[in-house]
Amino acid sequence: MAEAKAILRFVRVAPRKARPVIDMIRGQQVPQALSMLKFTPRAAAKVIEKVLRSAVANAEHKELGDSESMWVSRAYVDCGPTFKRFQARAMGRAASIHKRTSHITVVVEAPDLTAGK
Repeated sequence: MAEAKAILRFVRVAPRKARPVIDMIRGQQVPQALSMLKFTPRAAAKVIEKVLRSAVANAEHKELGDSESMWVSRAYVDCGPTFKRFQARAMGRAASIHKRTSHITVVVEAPDLTAGK
């Protein structure tokens, strides 16, 4: 099987919020995954849709076939660096704020066209 990959690093989406969206599209056909992401009301869905479209474009550039026959073989979210900020609180105290980032990886796979020959 031929595959193509797209990675988006340092995205300002918490991994905990992106993982349910990634789990939803793993193993799906590309057209179905794109339509699912289009109608998912989460901020991470828009970012993941861009990564999926990039992976499909990479596959078409490698001439693996059309996007209709491809599926999402692997998709995962890793933790990126955490931006640490402080917010002023009462009586001179400070509360820490952790702005988490993600590394999103999507791999699409196409059926091998040369296997039947």
